[in-house]
Amino acid sequence: MSEKEKQYSEKSDITAHNNEGRNVQDIAEGKRKSAGFISGVFKIREIGVLLALILLFTTFSVSSPFFFGLENLLNVLRQVSLLGIISMGMTMVIVSGEIDLSVGAVYGFASTIAGILMTNSISIWLSIILALACGIAFGAMNGLLVTYARIPALIVTLGMMNVARGASLIISKAQVISTNYRTVSDASIDAFLFLGQGKLFGVIPMMSVFLIVIAIASYILFNTTILGYHMRGVGGNAAAARASGINVKIIKISAFSITGLLCAIAGVLNLSFLANVQGTIGQGLELDVIAAVIIGGTTLIGGEGTILGTIIGVLIIGVLRNGLILLGVSPFWQILVIGVVIIGAVGIDMWTKKRTV
Repeated sequence: MSEKEKQYSEKSDITAHNNEGRNVQDIAEGKRKSAGFISGVFKIREIGVLLALILLFTTFSVSSPFFFGLENLLNVLRQVSLLGIISMGMTMVIVSGEIDLSVGAVYGFASTIAGILMTNSISIWLSIILALACGIAFGAMNGLLVTYARIPALIVTLGMMNVARGASLIISKAQVISTNYRTVSDASIDAFLFLGQGKLFGVIPMMSVFLIVIAIASYILFNTTILGYHMRGVGGNAAAARASGINVKIIKISAFSITGLLCAIAGVLNLSFLANVQGTIGQGLELDVIAAVIIGGTTLIGGEGTILGTIIGVLIIGVLRNGLILLGVSPFWQILVIGVVIIGAVGIDMWTKKRTV
């Protein structure tokens, strides 16, 4: 072999060795990126409940030919709209270290007072404003009693639940109040009914539009403002938050007031959708709201929780109920299955959280 041929052979060997080394590095780098992506996915706080939702969605899509249809999915979104709106507020209250059992009754009272005002020749829009003010007032009263009177939130809101429920029955005389063209003289009745019964672009239910808008606003408030940051701080350690200069009382009163406002909004939308209301509406709603929030990963001890998790929790309840109805499952079995799924969803969420520690 000539000298030139030897030099060429040596250069080829070196080039091949370098290329092989680069290939090994590229493969290793690819594996690291893949592992990093997977690890990042499982570090997402809501991954546990999201997996539970995907599992339910897949199961019902396979079990029922009607579940995956656009009309049914929009129907599910409409059905959970009011639950979702109230759950946003409950998330803030629980994250702040408290709880509100009066949400169902306040929701019912706001709907009832709005209906009574409208049927007594009061402007529809003024009636809505007054109903929203009542919701805020109930929430603020809860917050004031919890913070200044230092009565446990469980007792305060349980009492307020009975106050609001009793007031609804008294002012309505336990009768059904109808809000239609015959009972409401305001010419804006069409616009009001559209809020609950109409569809945006003729496709998306307006109640779902309200849910999406309020969910976005709640996410921004809770995740990007100082108020949301203080809510988590107060719920995590109220003493430390107070020592750092946070006004713990104002934060808790704000959380309760926001919840009261959202209850009133949901109540007005319900009145628009049904075009009637009675004093007993909303009974037991607080249990569904708390269940949705807890399923979404919010801890009852406070300090931890997300709006996104709550949205997923609300969707789990909605998908589960809709799917069971499509499968013809008895209402009694639905209650049992929902209880099991709640426990399972929370269990999956806790398991995924342990993996991130």
